Amino acid sequence: MRIIFMGTPDFAVPSLRELHDRGHEIALVVSQPDRPAGRGRKLTPPPVKAAALDLGLPVDQAETVNSESFLAKLRAIEPELIVVAAFGQILREKLLELPSLGAVNVHASLLPAYRGVAPINWVIVNGERETGVTTMFMARKVDAGEIILTKKTPIGDAETAGELSDRLAAMGALLLAETVDLIGRGEAPRLPQDPERASYARKLRKDDGEIDWSRSSREVFDHIRGMTPRPGAYTWYRGRSLVITRAERGSACGGPGAPGEIVAIDDESGIEVAVADGTVRLLEVKPEGRRAMDAVSFARGYRPEVGAAPFGKPS
Repeated sequence: MRIIFMGTPDFAVPSLRELHDRGHEIALVVSQPDRPAGRGRKLTPPPVKAAALDLGLPVDQAETVNSESFLAKLRAIEPELIVVAAFGQILREKLLELPSLGAVNVHASLLPAYRGVAPINWVIVNGERETGVTTMFMARKVDAGEIILTKKTPIGDAETAGELSDRLAAMGALLLAETVDLIGRGEAPRLPQDPERASYARKLRKDDGEIDWSRSSREVFDHIRGMTPRPGAYTWYRGRSLVITRAERGSACGGPGAPGEIVAIDDESGIEVAVADGTVRLLEVKPEGRRAMDAVSFARGYRPEVGAAPFGKPS
């Protein structure tokens, strides 16, 4: 089966490698253009492009895959199937109709729940205890196509979005490979989605990371996990942002306090901050313009005080 693979970030790399390792004919890998990255803002290839070149596969990049000039390139390949994994562009009808066997996508949620670009983050932020991956035939409406296969997994109690993404990427690769095999044999199921059960996981903004200390310890902890590593869960300390890179649910040690107030600083366990129903313990933080450090080192260097309310919006 002649396949065009479309993907961009780390999440899509295991899917590309799995299809390649199983001997599928990948006629072209399409990825987003190189983007500036790092402090030097050097043009950097996306992970899928780097993986494709490592595998010796042809790569093309386009600002828009729906342009007539790019569609002409794809028609010349005469693909039987387009496979999409976290590509980053919406495929229009002309492109979806180009391959003889259609276009399929692997999505990091249990559709129809959490359609959209950030399902991994939002399932954790919203306190879900289960998620998974879904393969589907692509349709004009984003993430609304007929479901082929799904696989469920529990979300770890302390699992971050980054850690869950790595697990779902590996799961999705295996599910996608099974899906392609079924399509090749003409045995792929087609299960319509129930729109009444649909929810949407919108794109994250930087300000989504701001911590609301007035919420419960479970909600604050889930928020921190769901925003790690990107866009980052943050608060404010002396007028500057402070990213919380690692935390855990704490206790009422040190007595009650107002939301955002430090109630305990322990030389071994970290900094306990008051929330609505107890505390959240900060284990690692990243001050603005600095590297991440353990919370004990932060307390020694920045000298926050127990009983003060240093965390929250700057006045």
